[in-house]
Amino acid sequence: MPTRTFTHRTDRAASRHVGAGARRALAFVLAAFTLLALSVPQSRADESLQHFLSGTRPGELIQGADAYGEMSGSPPLAPLLSSGKPVGYAYLNTDFSSAVGYSGKPIRILVGIDPKGVIRGIKLVEHKEPIVLIGIPQEKVVAALNSLIGKDLGRVAAGQEQLPQVDIVSGATVTVLVMSDSVVRSAVKLIRSGRLAETGTLAAGAPVAPAKTVDATVSEVHDWNALLGDGSVRSLRLTVGEVTKAFADSGHPEAAARPEMGNPDDRFIDLYIAPVSVPSIGRSLLGDTAYERLQKSLRPGQQAIVVAGDGAYSFKGSGYVRGGIFDRIELLQDGQGVRFRDRNHTRLGDLATKGAPHLREIALFTVPDEFSLDLSEPWELQLLVQRSYGARDKATLPFELGYTLPDRYLKATSPTPATQPIEQPQAAAPGPAAGTQAAAETGQGSANEEPLWVKIWKLNTVKIGITVVALLVLTAIFFFQNWLVRRPRLFAWVRRGYLLFTLVWLGWYANAQLSVVNVLTFINSLLSGFSWEFFLTAPLIFILWAAVAGGLLFWGRGPFCGWLCPFGALQELTNNIAQWLKVPQVKLPFGLHERLWPIKYVIFLGLFGLSLYSVSLAETYAEVEPFKTAIILKFARGWPFVVFALALLGAGLFIERFYCRYLCPLGAALAIPGRIRMFEWLKRYPECGSPCQRCAKECPVQAIHPEGQINVNECIYCMHCQELYHDDHRCPHMIQVRLKREKFEALSSPTTRAPAKPGKGPASPPVVTHKGLPIKVPENDTNPTG
Repeated sequence: MPTRTFTHRTDRAASRHVGAGARRALAFVLAAFTLLALSVPQSRADESLQHFLSGTRPGELIQGADAYGEMSGSPPLAPLLSSGKPVGYAYLNTDFSSAVGYSGKPIRILVGIDPKGVIRGIKLVEHKEPIVLIGIPQEKVVAALNSLIGKDLGRVAAGQEQLPQVDIVSGATVTVLVMSDSVVRSAVKLIRSGRLAETGTLAAGAPVAPAKTVDATVSEVHDWNALLGDGSVRSLRLTVGEVTKAFADSGHPEAAARPEMGNPDDRFIDLYIAPVSVPSIGRSLLGDTAYERLQKSLRPGQQAIVVAGDGAYSFKGSGYVRGGIFDRIELLQDGQGVRFRDRNHTRLGDLATKGAPHLREIALFTVPDEFSLDLSEPWELQLLVQRSYGARDKATLPFELGYTLPDRYLKATSPTPATQPIEQPQAAAPGPAAGTQAAAETGQGSANEEPLWVKIWKLNTVKIGITVVALLVLTAIFFFQNWLVRRPRLFAWVRRGYLLFTLVWLGWYANAQLSVVNVLTFINSLLSGFSWEFFLTAPLIFILWAAVAGGLLFWGRGPFCGWLCPFGALQELTNNIAQWLKVPQVKLPFGLHERLWPIKYVIFLGLFGLSLYSVSLAETYAEVEPFKTAIILKFARGWPFVVFALALLGAGLFIERFYCRYLCPLGAALAIPGRIRMFEWLKRYPECGSPCQRCAKECPVQAIHPEGQINVNECIYCMHCQELYHDDHRCPHMIQVRLKREKFEALSSPTTRAPAKPGKGPASPPVVTHKGLPIKVPENDTNPTG
């Protein structure tokens, strides 16, 4: 009795010691997360020029400036002073032009410009772009934007030079283009307003109202050859060899050495453009019905163009699918430019005009409200050709396709001076064409047109094949688990080998790490307009999510959390190494453990609620997942993120899969639908939990209750309990079965029966022990199977 009391008190003291250690570890991780959250930029209520200037030194915008003058005008300008003398002006880009990127929120940039119209300084002061989330260092994006410093935009505003281009950052193409376009457009608009002293003469030379306008009475229909012949449709034709030579001549030998095809005479792209808001051209290319529908959707003065292409290179790219912006084409006129967004786009299957070739991509674009396209004056479509030559290296080169509307579509008007007031930018609202656009985007085009996602899948054939084979292997492991777990040594090698594949190939190489952001994006798309094409453009992520969805019906969340999560694999493998190095393992009391695992559900519900308010804000706080830092970026990131990820991995050295157990919102998100599983694959004996506790004590994530039942919401399907289930040297039930079988075999064999000694009864059975404890074997029990 005293011994039992002493043992009980000792266990309580040990529990208090373990609980205190666990609380300290959890406090450390929460402190790291708090530091991470504080490092994330918070939204600001004040978005004025005055607000952002208060945190910026004048010298950051123009070298030598030491003070700001009094702001004036609308939109506001702030003079930059050096020793009391004006040396330039500071302004906020969003006061003059739109700058909306992937996040759907404005990208705010302070610009310093001198009186001659030369950009002298640029500072990115606010953005909510997910470039941080996908792992592009902000410094790299800012460095690309800084290439505009020193550019004379006065010459651009006067029409003497083309718009300057910045170097594209692989992975952040759209964001960089939006930022650079906004800086250039805002500067040109400011210069043309005449508010800069030494460029005021440009205002006098500003364009006047056109002396000609489109003649709406000309509406005859022409065939394809006639449209090409008179310049109604203009084309740009490039071969692979011509593009390769252009890269070589522009100082990009690495890109020149990586052509899309081996034959330089192969077609790179045939690009065609035409303004279909011109009656005759529109009726010819679209047909009468589609043209009339287009005219009803256009606002007064708004124009529309058709862009079509064929060949190896897509003028659409994939940026518009991920972020809604067409990053490979730009509409230019008179020193100004604009890029199209998905709301301006309608996909066409074929052209209606007689003799038109079948083209792979045909797009109808309405010109955004913030850009006034004058069809009576020359304009250009710039094609940005991108060629990758490394894992994250990309070279870009612009090609211009000029357009001048034939005179027969124009009529003379009396010229009047043009007034060009600077208007506050506003987001373009979808017009009546939104319905036709939505229908087109869901694939209502020609059956012969190959969707963009199909092309992306074809480019990733090898990765897709490897992923599918890996999923089939995992399925076989699950279906034949009984055979496999009966061979513990083989199973250990299979499991660790699969986890190594998941970490190295699926995670670090293919970057196929699922995230709670995927869940939030999917739910948001269901609420705001679902499109399969958006999800199909990431083949490996789509395949993994399809596999996870199927796995939820059979096994719950275990297949992903225990086998397909690269960060989970990293945790388990590092913990295996720690155990091999004899690092002490902390076993939390089940009562404390049971109170900690709901934390991840609280985190998920918080992110879900936040996503209903702002998906971009929820993506920011989804940094509670260390996946991007540890898997996507391989720890090449800012120190707060690295500290947070290492803190979680450090805790996992002592408490196996610490993050999976208590903090992972993705695991919580999967556990909720995982309750609909249709099968029970994990076997249990009646003795499990009462009295046997072995499985509960050895479960790596403590997913087995002391009473014996498995909590599938927490189970990662490591199958350790199934190893024990079949092991007749570790499972007490199976030990009983083995001993009965051995006794039966001994009694059945005449060579092993020991004769009774004279005058004695039958020999007593030997005492069998397991871990020092006697196991009673009934003498009259000869059932070898139990």
